[in-house]
Amino acid sequence: MYPGDYGLVGLELSMFSRKLEAQLRFQKVPWHWHFKTGERTAEIEARTGTHFIPALITPEKWMIHDTIAIGPLLNDRFYKAPVIPPTGLQRACCFVLEDIFNHWLGRVCVHTRWCYPDNVAWVGPRFAANTVLDRSIEAPLSERELREFAPMGDLMYRNFGKQVCEFNGVGSEQEAAVRADFNRMLAVLDAHFARHDFLLGERPCLADFALAGACKAHFVTDPTPISWLGDYRSMLLAYTERLFGDHDYSARQWLPDDQVPDSLSALLDYAQGSYYQFARANIAAGLAGEKFYEYDYGFGETRARTQKRLNVARLHVKDELQRSGASTCGNIKALFHGRAILEHYLD
Repeated sequence: MYPGDYGLVGLELSMFSRKLEAQLRFQKVPWHWHFKTGERTAEIEARTGTHFIPALITPEKWMIHDTIAIGPLLNDRFYKAPVIPPTGLQRACCFVLEDIFNHWLGRVCVHTRWCYPDNVAWVGPRFAANTVLDRSIEAPLSERELREFAPMGDLMYRNFGKQVCEFNGVGSEQEAAVRADFNRMLAVLDAHFARHDFLLGERPCLADFALAGACKAHFVTDPTPISWLGDYRSMLLAYTERLFGDHDYSARQWLPDDQVPDSLSALLDYAQGSYYQFARANIAAGLAGEKFYEYDYGFGETRARTQKRLNVARLHVKDELQRSGASTCGNIKALFHGRAILEHYLD
């Protein structure tokens, strides 16, 4: 491993860019933003082979794409500040929860960003700050810049946002369902974070970075999701600040004896009725060669486009669960018993 800084190729309003940032911050990795500006786009996409962000530029000048792969890489490189627990149950929960938040929260993120004109108008100039001006959204925009970049939000909505919402089954007509499910998740998180700072206790893991990435890029930043938070606003702001503020949690430990918080059961129950309804139907349709699928997460049938990536991610978690001894570990079997979650990955 060469010494030196890492470059985070991405955008500040990107959930997965912020996910990677949260990990870099916690592990005290020397890093800097490398915004994906218009001038850099062709080179970045030629090197990564994709238009998706983020990517990580290593001191060796590698450019690596996909936070699912980057997370364990940084865990191993910066092993003095691990983000993957070494024991069976905690490790299994780390990867299962990361999968849940990686793929379920994106629906809420795109819906709240692109289905509401006021939100679209607000995010446009902020995207321009990164992609055109090559500077942080934290730097105030001048009146002239706000006027100049005012059309950008609508342009992004027409070229990207509208379609991505339709493909994910979260168009504007789905507001009641998306909002009700979001509130259901927030209630579970509120009960959990009332007793613990992070998902597995007092030390963050990979799954925290996925959740915090969605929070920082969307839920506590964009005007629409902020307005949805209600009584959960202070909870989510505090959680996000723990991972993006100037804190040092390196001395903290996960719970002893491979324990996990009792409140994790409620989070898994929530995911069983939401994420796994979506994931199982999506993967089955994709394997059958179907372009669309339908599922019900408690608010009637939702139709969405299949995503091949979901099964690739499932196989990644399967591999990690096998390394964790999921098929023989009594603690893992006890926590996941009756939820069909292990079966989703291992079958």
